[in-house]
This record gives sequence, C-alpha cells and structure tokens, in this order.
Amino acid sequence: MTPLRLDIKRIHWQDTIAMRNKVLWPNKSPEFCRVEGDEDAWHFGAYIDNTLVCVASVFRNKNIARLRKFATATEYQGVGIGTQMLEHILMQLANSDDELFWCDAREAAIDFYRRFNMAPEGERFYKSDVPYIRMSLSLKDSG
Repeated sequence: MTPLRLDIKRIHWQDTIAMRNKVLWPNKSPEFCRVEGDEDAWHFGAYIDNTLVCVASVFRNKNIARLRKFATATEYQGVGIGTQMLEHILMQLANSDDELFWCDAREAAIDFYRRFNMAPEGERFYKSDVPYIRMSLSLKDSG
C-alpha cells in the first residue's frame, strides 16, 4: 500500500481542540481538552487535501519533551498517519536541545510506541477510567 501523502505542519493550539475532543474525549466538553501550557507548546497538524486528520502536541521543559493529546480522526486510523506524525516530531526534536521524549500512552497504543523504541516505565495508571503506561525514549546518543 502506498503511504498517504500528508502535509504535516505547525498549527495553533486552538486548531487542535476539535480533534482532541472528537477522538480522545468525545463525552467531555471541548474545554476539557485544553491543556495547561498549550500556549507555549509545539502543535502539529497532519492534513490530507487540506483536511486536518491528525493532531499532536509537544510540551517542552528543561530538555524534556512530552507528547500529549495525540489524536487521529477515527476514519484515518490504522493507515500510517500516526507513524508519519511521530516520525516528523522526532525529526524536529533531533534538532533541539531536548534529551528525553516521553508520553502517557493509552494502554491500547503501547505496541505503537514500542515501534519507535520507546520503553514502558512504571505501573499502569488510569485517567478517567482509561488505562495508561508511561513510555519514554532517550533523544541523545549515549556516547
């Protein structure tokens, strides 16, 4: 199968809210999908034919980058969009001073993150009855 042709670019945090709401927390209000620090984070949108199909946000603090609110429209899941988005984000971070990349991964997505050499840390925990595992990746060579 030919990979979908995506246009991935930086977007404003406000442009992430509808996708976050629709995919991650459909039973919550759009306000629930806003994150403290959204104004300062890096936000990425993946477009197919000028239609936003995936969003992801990276919150950076003291050489640590945290992936949050990574959401792909349901009808586009499973076709490689998330993979292309995460590859794009990791390329952006390779040119930064960040040393560690991590996220709270929904338990159902652990195998996805393992494909990027992200490793689980700690025990399962829950957010609004959804099970998560923390996953991380060193961004710098060890020598």
